[in-house]
Amino acid sequence: MIQPFSSFDYHDLAERVLNGERVTEVEALALLQSPDDNLLDLLAAAYKIRRRFWSNMVQLYFLMNAKSGLCPEDCHYCSQSKVSEAEIPKYHLLSREKLLDGARLAAERNSRTYCIVISARGPSEREIQAVEKIVPEIKAKYDLDVCACLGLLTPEQAKRLAACGVDKVNHNLNTSPEYYEKICTTHSYQDRVSTLQAVRQAGLALCSGGIIGMGEEDRDVVRMALELRELAVESIPLNFLIDIDGTPLAHTQRLTPRYCLKALAMFRFVNPRAEIRIAGGRELHLGSLQCLGLYAANSIFVGDYLTTKGQAPEADYKMIEEMGFVITKEEEVAA
Repeated sequence: MIQPFSSFDYHDLAERVLNGERVTEVEALALLQSPDDNLLDLLAAAYKIRRRFWSNMVQLYFLMNAKSGLCPEDCHYCSQSKVSEAEIPKYHLLSREKLLDGARLAAERNSRTYCIVISARGPSEREIQAVEKIVPEIKAKYDLDVCACLGLLTPEQAKRLAACGVDKVNHNLNTSPEYYEKICTTHSYQDRVSTLQAVRQAGLALCSGGIIGMGEEDRDVVRMALELRELAVESIPLNFLIDIDGTPLAHTQRLTPRYCLKALAMFRFVNPRAEIRIAGGRELHLGSLQCLGLYAANSIFVGDYLTTKGQAPEADYKMIEEMGFVITKEEEVAA
């Protein structure tokens, strides 16, 4: 067991991060394993870093499940995978009208980014063409960035997404390289990294994070944070497992709100400039402590997730306002 930092050390480490030092794996693990008694001090130190780069701003994302179920992959956490028996809606790619209506709703909810997600190993030619057609329409009509989450991509597909106006691509690492084969066997961790590299080479921003609570060890959570740093990911969504009935990871919950907050803080220390988003599972696992997550994170999804419900947007707006934060559409506050 690594010796936890004292309350003084959290703030000292934050100052060193702000001066350009990189958090080590040992330090990151100590942050994640901090005693509960030190939680508020840890969050206060994480907020120093968050405030430097993001001030009191919060960015909103709106997610559209544009194609549900029907996936040939065996990701054990996913209700849409081929090994899932979860009762979910299953449909092919939504129509142009429905995708545009989703963009309208995203704009009405003050989202900066509209996320178009499909369930697939990778996009078909028809699906790529549909995205190429709809993205220019969305951007012409609404003040939105577009993030595409289409599965594994080839370099050519990534270039086509960039050419049509997609701003960033989401493709999560999900966990550490060492733990990955425990949650998926139909593609590899390296397949995911290769997609992110293709996206970067195409000139697009990277959106990549993971899921906490899949049975991994603390070191796996830390390794994921470090890997994302090495890839210089601009946007990091952190999900907390919703162990959906019918999936292989059903009934595996072991998270506490305090652990989730420590994870958010650790990710902020390791990735100080990144946009860190509290994603799926925040309502379930953070509960009444959701607001404290904003001391480390600077972004949330507003509305529902892929196959699970989020809380009402009005509750999110109230939480943000009561915490003294302000919704923004700016990319970054500090250089």
